[in-house]
Amino acid sequence: MSVLIFVETAEGKAKPSSLEAVGYGAKVAEMLGTTATALVLGDAQELEKLGNYGASKVLHVADSRLNTGIIQAYSNVIAQAVEKENASVLVLAKSSLGDAVAARVAGRLKAGLASNVVELPNLSNGFVVKRSIYTGKAFANTMISTEKKILAIKKNIYSVTPSSNTASVEAFAPTLNDSDFVAKITNTEKATGTISLPEANIVVSGGRGLKGPENWGIVEELAKVLGAATGCSKPVSDLHWRPHHEHVGQTGVKVSPNLYIAIGISGAIQHLAGVNSSKCIVVINSDPEAPFFQAADYGIVGDAFQVVPKIIEAAKKM
Repeated sequence: MSVLIFVETAEGKAKPSSLEAVGYGAKVAEMLGTTATALVLGDAQELEKLGNYGASKVLHVADSRLNTGIIQAYSNVIAQAVEKENASVLVLAKSSLGDAVAARVAGRLKAGLASNVVELPNLSNGFVVKRSIYTGKAFANTMISTEKKILAIKKNIYSVTPSSNTASVEAFAPTLNDSDFVAKITNTEKATGTISLPEANIVVSGGRGLKGPENWGIVEELAKVLGAATGCSKPVSDLHWRPHHEHVGQTGVKVSPNLYIAIGISGAIQHLAGVNSSKCIVVINSDPEAPFFQAADYGIVGDAFQVVPKIIEAAKKM
């Protein structure tokens, strides 16, 4: 009986959200008096370093066909790994891939699935997890009574302090059929920028208040100084001022950074639904009645073209 953690990778390295999942899963394993095993698919590097985050063992499926996220194949491998390790709990980061995989594995194993988990489980009376619901406006305590349980944890809810521990690495060769690869990924368009928007700890977003794509330099410069990802509101992407993969909101990318800076964004409910899990929200807008100020931790009423350069100057000095 163990806890299995599915680790997503990008360019052969574990994603930050998956490192959080490893730390979370290791703590759940400790609570259950068992061990934590990480599962990595495809080409990957430095697997033993997952021990820094609490994994005692890493199962590695070194099959290059798994370098792309073919959901049926991933689901099959994860289900087989759960059975191999006799895992009672599967932990993974909530993401577009994680959501699709978790649902399929839950159906195959008849496991209870809880998504958007924001705290460690309460084991005092069964197995109860706290979940974020209604796009972050409320929480629900959910009991999972099935023998096998799947937890998709929300980004940025579990702090991880790496140790010097290392994990043993074990090759795993699950049974894969041609039917697992019926779906083909023919093309992948990667988002521009060095920092992935869903994984970013700081996000700088702009809205129509910037008046045009030619003024986006201040957003990009602030993001560069802060080591942040760039985002935008839906109207901006609809106007093709910015690419659609930067659209943050209910129908775009949902983010949970430590810091979210909104420049010239009014704060429509659809946008707020995508950012309200941010730990700190800073709003810069010339309209003192902008709805976004109601959700902000800090607000600056002023012209972005005057305010943002001063913030950039101060950030450079820091």
